[in-house]
Amino acid sequence: MPIIKILPHAEYCPAGTQIEAPVGTSICEALLDHHINIEHACELSCACTTCHVIVREGFASLNEIEEGEEDLLDRAWGLEPNSRLSCQAILAQQDVVIEIPRYTINHAKENH
Repeated sequence: MPIIKILPHAEYCPAGTQIEAPVGTSICEALLDHHINIEHACELSCACTTCHVIVREGFASLNEIEEGEEDLLDRAWGLEPNSRLSCQAILAQQDVVIEIPRYTINHAKENH
């Protein structure tokens, strides 16, 4: 199983961590399965940008970006060339390193 290394994030993962997830799992699903409660306002349907991550290593191993994701990424806070919506980024065999941006465009969070 590939390993996802999550760089430190003050709210979601202050010390950073590493998790394992099966091939074919989205990065967002893997994070949520390991109690890293990244925002996902559209419930993983590729309709927002709240689950935006920056893939620091292993970007090329993920599935191809589809047009809908590409269009949404243009609205993500802190967009970089190796940005993905974690709900659409599907793991292959290679390990990845991700950074969760400090902010999202979401002004209100559920359950807060």
